[in-house]
Amino acid sequence: MSDDTDVTLRPERILDLSERLSAVAGEKIGEIAMINREAKMLSINALIVAARAGEAGRGFAIVADEFKKIAAEIDNVALALQSQVRADLDELTLVGRSILGHLRGQRLADLALNAIEIIDRNLYERTCDVRWWATDSAITACAADPSPEAIAYASRRLRVILDAYTVYLDLWVCDDKGRVISTGRPDLYPNAVGQSVAETSWFRNAMRTASGDDFAVCDIEKVRSLNDAPVATYATAIRQDGEARGKPIGVLGIHFDWRPQAQAVVDGVRLTAEERAKSRVMLLDQKGRILASSDNRGVLDETFRLNTQDGVMGSYSAEGKTIGYALTPGYETYKGLGWYGCIVQTEDSAVTGVPLAPPIIAAA
Repeated sequence: MSDDTDVTLRPERILDLSERLSAVAGEKIGEIAMINREAKMLSINALIVAARAGEAGRGFAIVADEFKKIAAEIDNVALALQSQVRADLDELTLVGRSILGHLRGQRLADLALNAIEIIDRNLYERTCDVRWWATDSAITACAADPSPEAIAYASRRLRVILDAYTVYLDLWVCDDKGRVISTGRPDLYPNAVGQSVAETSWFRNAMRTASGDDFAVCDIEKVRSLNDAPVATYATAIRQDGEARGKPIGVLGIHFDWRPQAQAVVDGVRLTAEERAKSRVMLLDQKGRILASSDNRGVLDETFRLNTQDGVMGSYSAEGKTIGYALTPGYETYKGLGWYGCIVQTEDSAVTGVPLAPPIIAAA
């Protein structure tokens, strides 16, 4: 049976048992006190009856007095038991909260790491795509001699690629001056062709790459000519004759359709239905800007203040929430961009440090 369905394996079980034991102990100690109170009343009544009986009741009075002393001792034992049980149960509850908090934080950090690893593995494939496609003969020919025929042929070739790789919005061939000369979807994005991307970081860095083994990438940004869609753009130099060490004659820029792919990652984190209802899963850039969020709030507009004092991976509590996070470890040759996976989960009352169970009160 899985951890998600077998309630006996839940860490919260420690606190459930502690609360149950506290309730039972309080109830039973209260019953002892109540029974003892009744016994004391009987001993008092017996003493009264013995006193009225005079000399004949003297022996009975001695027994009643001893019974009264025993009842007092029972009271002392009940009070001592109350004190010790209360202390032990409080400690058990605190230990349980500590264990539960640690396990929850570790679980969230592990899930955050998994989320950022999935997106980085996905983006690693984009670095392979751009370096491979930049050597396509139709693309190198278009960059070398942007005649109408070469541009049209490159556009058809880019469309074929886009039909096979549905994670992209568009692919652009740029000349060495930064002008977009051919795209795969001129019908959907007619404003792309002819625009200058010379000042973009992905174009400039791609033109500076040392060989066909290198690539450029920039943080997620909205691109106006792609209808303001958020994209992750990967680029590399198109080199003469498609040779790895050939002269750069242009740039191939590929625009990864960020929103649906990233949303699938944050929505796919393996949380139980109960956890998901009180959790927010996010991908953050190196400055804390929200790149994706399971609740769709604040994407590219909000910054989340992440406390990373525990290092590249960890968890902590703040304002009634447990936050687990993990820095991207990169994947293969893709080192990542300093992004974080992050999960914020509202804590249960059992973990937030609310008052412990009510004290056990023995009847007077």
